[in-house]
Amino acid sequence: MDFFSTQNILVHIPLGATGYDLSWIEAVGTLAGLLCIWLASLEKIANYAFGLINVTLFAVIFFQIQLYASLLLQLFFFAANVYGWYAWSRQTIDNQAALTIRWLPLPKAIGWAAVCVIAVGLMTIYIDPVFAFLTRTAVALMNALGFTVAMPALQPDAFPFWDACLMVLSIVAMVLMTRKYVENWLLWVVINVISVMVFARQGVYAMSLEYAILTLIALNGSRMWIISARKQGSLRSRLSDDGCDDERGHCGEVNDHCADGTFQQHDPNARHDDGPLQ
Repeated sequence: MDFFSTQNILVHIPLGATGYDLSWIEAVGTLAGLLCIWLASLEKIANYAFGLINVTLFAVIFFQIQLYASLLLQLFFFAANVYGWYAWSRQTIDNQAALTIRWLPLPKAIGWAAVCVIAVGLMTIYIDPVFAFLTRTAVALMNALGFTVAMPALQPDAFPFWDACLMVLSIVAMVLMTRKYVENWLLWVVINVISVMVFARQGVYAMSLEYAILTLIALNGSRMWIISARKQGSLRSRLSDDGCDDERGHCGEVNDHCADGTFQQHDPNARHDDGPLQ
């Protein structure tokens, strides 16, 4: 049994005019993706293990169906999952989590919003040449690695604006998730709603149903992380109050670092202009 072949069908789903043949590799990859998002909503670091399985299997799928630009994007998501795993597991010198769930500071939120608007605008205009470049790059890379891969025929993008939104927002959401910013879930909700509409318009109802489920998980993730961010905010406030004593003498430093949502232990004998200990 060739598990990695998209022709190895697990089940025929009676959706749409002709139904949908769900392969084993797509089923396992999709399940891994669902588990990844669910565990991330619970702030479980194991989400990244399932994320790596998801992007690896979908890279194999995209290779077989000749979506080489999408394959390259999976390489980015693979690297982002590895970094996220490291960032979430990192500890400070007093054995506290280096990252806590928090909101983006307003200046950063405005900056990311501007980046998204500009990037989506540019990608909407140049999405066909960009994906052609990514496809040529992927084909050249695979041929250099010993694979015999022909350049596929490329068709103009059917939904340039929506596909640009999906590409840009997915990258930004993944980056924000690795840093435990609440806004990543709000972006995933938008991404999944767009995906439901796009796949339904294309008649791929199984994928549309999958993203409808992901939308519900993302909404729950938003709710849970908002609650957690509020709790962390209350905790930071209490720690700031407790840290304002003459004996320890570093209340200002505690407040500065709490504004970024992290906690670091300082040497009370260290000079204040030396900066935080790493």
